[in-house]
Amino acid sequence: GLAIAGVNERRRGAQVAVTATGIKRPPPLHRPPLVIDLSALWAGPLAAHLLWLADAEVVKVESRNRPDAMRGGDPQLFARINQGKASVQLDLRAGEDREALIALIRRADIVIEAARPRALRQLGIDADSLVRETPGLIWMTITGHGIAEDAANWVGFGDDCGVAGRLSAAMLGATGQPAFVGDAIADPMTGISAARYGWECWRGNIAGRLTISMRDIVGEALRDEQARDADGFDEALRHWGQAAGQPFALVPHREAGPVRPLGADNAAWLGGARPC
Repeated sequence: GLAIAGVNERRRGAQVAVTATGIKRPPPLHRPPLVIDLSALWAGPLAAHLLWLADAEVVKVESRNRPDAMRGGDPQLFARINQGKASVQLDLRAGEDREALIALIRRADIVIEAARPRALRQLGIDADSLVRETPGLIWMTITGHGIAEDAANWVGFGDDCGVAGRLSAAMLGATGQPAFVGDAIADPMTGISAARYGWECWRGNIAGRLTISMRDIVGEALRDEQARDADGFDEALRHWGQAAGQPFALVPHREAGPVRPLGADNAAWLGGARPC
């Protein structure tokens, strides 16, 4: 499918929907959460990175046939949001590797993925069943447009989901011209929200499958900001429009730490025992 959205879309759904309820983990658990990051590009890896900053242990799993395109496409951003993660590489077309992945998932506290439902089914991965069978498992599925009807299978990326959340319509109203607002803005907004959902579930011992809608993360944030200060928000949009074509200002940032080579931690994580 194509990642497209109309400026005047009016679909609205929940930011997050609970699609399966899990089993509480037995207390006590005096260790950081183990996060399995099956996602790629930006929103999911950012969520996993923020959890890593909160002391989670994170394992990034990539397909041998289709690794995260951000590795080569934007190495600096890839390093910033994937530093510190262990790296596991699997051939998900091979039965043995799929079994290894499922075994790894059963050891996890939080799973982050952004696959469409059909893709998981083709791999023989039943996320809802894994959630119901694995004590304490929090499974977060990041979607473009939620899970209602056909939208569950729509492709969604940061820019078009920002449009679907009506940010470009707000830009049109403020400036007379529709335009993207931010750079793939639904990705960072969703990554931040997903990290918060995952951490709150972990701290509260709430297990389940959460399906997160990038479109509705943007849409709800937009409505909240317009309700808080509509005039101020319109003024910010006008400033953004006037800055079109200008380079982003340089801001101070921490240097990214080392990134593990692809598959460097297969032996450590696929052997069955959790590394010390």
